[in-house]
Amino acid sequence: MQIEQFVYSDKPSEISFPFSPQLLFIFGDRELLETTGISAQLAAQYPDAIFSGCSTAGEIANESVRDHTVIVTGIAFDHVTVQSSKISLEDIGFDSSEAGKQLVSKLPLEGLKHVFVISDGLKVNGTDLVKGMSEGLSDGVTITGGLAGDGSHFARTIIIEPDGKVATESVAAIGFYGEKLSIGYGSRGGWDSFGLDRQVTRSKDNILFEIDGQPALDLYKSFLGEKAKDLPASGLLFPLSMRDNEDRVPVVRTILGINEEEKSLTFAGDIPEGSFVRLMKANNDRLINGAEEAAQEAARGLHNNPEFAILVSCVGRKLVLKQMVEEEVECVSEVLDGPVMTGFYSYGELAPFNRGSLCELHNQTMTITTFRE
Repeated sequence: MQIEQFVYSDKPSEISFPFSPQLLFIFGDRELLETTGISAQLAAQYPDAIFSGCSTAGEIANESVRDHTVIVTGIAFDHVTVQSSKISLEDIGFDSSEAGKQLVSKLPLEGLKHVFVISDGLKVNGTDLVKGMSEGLSDGVTITGGLAGDGSHFARTIIIEPDGKVATESVAAIGFYGEKLSIGYGSRGGWDSFGLDRQVTRSKDNILFEIDGQPALDLYKSFLGEKAKDLPASGLLFPLSMRDNEDRVPVVRTILGINEEEKSLTFAGDIPEGSFVRLMKANNDRLINGAEEAAQEAARGLHNNPEFAILVSCVGRKLVLKQMVEEEVECVSEVLDGPVMTGFYSYGELAPFNRGSLCELHNQTMTITTFRE
């Protein structure tokens, strides 16, 4: 495996890899991706390469966390092949489950080992997207990925489609094939829940209308106090822990939007009626320990250290950790013994919680995918 990484903070000069990349990951500031034409430039230079990437709420380049940059990572495998697929959400009526089904139906299934997916961060129900993808895949094929970000603006997100084009309201996937490829993954949070369990009494898919019979937005604003005026961004500091049955490991849900007229909250994934939610708060040490645990899980079962890792961490973690944010990236690098790392701060993370479990949408986690030939 050959890997080379570049970091740009303005319009780049011509990029030159010392090899012909099969796969190009591009994670960057939305405005820079839209105005610099960097992905179009690379597509013209490397017409045989497959692209993956998106706008972010912060970029990861090895052990550093950056803002308002573009991170380009090129990879050439020795024994691994990659295929790609994409779906326009508008073409399927913004049906996230159908997007997932069609996305994997366009990938050859024979020999498929892993699927890495990047999605629009505001127009997709991540829960349904993953369910749709899982229905179309054989047992043993794993899924990881993330939802694009847009800083703390929540205005518009974009993805880099497999042909290098910049697109909004789109979802794209990369399929990995090859017996010599080892994939690892891990996803952990580190947030602490507090207060009482409260029941979701009215919701539809990822829109929460009532908690304990009260308007969800009003109740949530009462928790936030002064910070309520900064919604939805301030909601990243106080996510919800959600479980839909007693046996399930709780998942974290972060607010993507609010509706003042309906008094509702919109989340990145489902909040089923009858489920139980609790408010959560952050502890910096616990968040960094969570990133370390995710790296340990990603390394578990691998015979050798990974050569490459994609980190997808939540924008809420970045807002809480502030100047300490690089510590979570550094501890991942230390556990994995220094692979080349890229990634981004997201509006949602996609991964199984443990090996052998199904992929699902997470919020407020550090999610890691590792690769080694």
